[in-house]
Amino acid sequence: MEKIRIGIVGYGNLGKGAEKAVKYNPDFELVKIFAVQTPNQLEEMKEYIGKIDIMLLCIGSATDLPQQTPEIAKMFNTVDTFDTHAKIPEYFGAVDAAARQSDKLSMISTGWDPGLFSIMRVMMEAAVPAGKTYTFWGRGVSQGHSEAMRRLPGVLDAREYTIPVEATLEEVRKGDMKEYTPRQMHKRDCFVVAEAGADLAALEKQIVTMPNYFEPYETTVTFMDMESFQKEHSSLPHGGFVIRSGVTGEGSNKELMEFCVKLDCNPEFTSSVMLSFCRAAWRLYKDGRRGAVTVFDVPIGYLSAKNSESLRESSL
Repeated sequence: MEKIRIGIVGYGNLGKGAEKAVKYNPDFELVKIFAVQTPNQLEEMKEYIGKIDIMLLCIGSATDLPQQTPEIAKMFNTVDTFDTHAKIPEYFGAVDAAARQSDKLSMISTGWDPGLFSIMRVMMEAAVPAGKTYTFWGRGVSQGHSEAMRRLPGVLDAREYTIPVEATLEEVRKGDMKEYTPRQMHKRDCFVVAEAGADLAALEKQIVTMPNYFEPYETTVTFMDMESFQKEHSSLPHGGFVIRSGVTGEGSNKELMEFCVKLDCNPEFTSSVMLSFCRAAWRLYKDGRRGAVTVFDVPIGYLSAKNSESLRESSL
């Protein structure tokens, strides 16, 4: 069996999840973990050119990926989980230019949302064109939103819980094709450990007004001590729903599709999905594809470790 040689950049929850996921995927070989970011890290990576097929970038979307992915893509094929939805087109452009310059391939924004949910949104809309698609996240911990808070000066640790508004979720499941604002669909609960002497009022304002992350939503911030935080917020559950409500025929027949995930450990699941897209990225690269790509560019069979014959036998 061909082994896809991978490196992992970043060793937080996502990086550790990727390391664990390798044991479930025998077609991967973990070559190197670049755990600690140092000024000389890019130079160290250069020593692995030709020894690593794809770098899994398990670092944050807020600042790390936009800064580092173009540089790493000049040396390696990459796969990441960039999840700031509003900035994906801009990010795609920067990564595409770097990967094409180096004759590499970079698959951006994998995971479950963006990622699996993105695919389901497209499939559902294609199947029922006359309708509306709704995405609900939670109740669970958003790694990206939590990381965005941890980057604020004065924050020692933080967890953000995304919570669907139940009344809106139930309306959607009844087939009511209404328009909803972000505030009508989700709430965000934040739990923060601040440095001693930090201006809590100023920190709270920074959080609730943060563009793309918290500003559009009803957001509550609770400050707590580290001992209580570690006791009450150590796990990382998450989940969500993609729902397509529409009509067929003459418009009188209602159709409803729903895809959901319920996760005990968000980063472990996300990194496991990330590995499947890493497999697809390697196959695309061997097909001659270059530059940045997304989950929409992947033939679904490329995600599986099974060959085409096995898939026809087991899954059609």
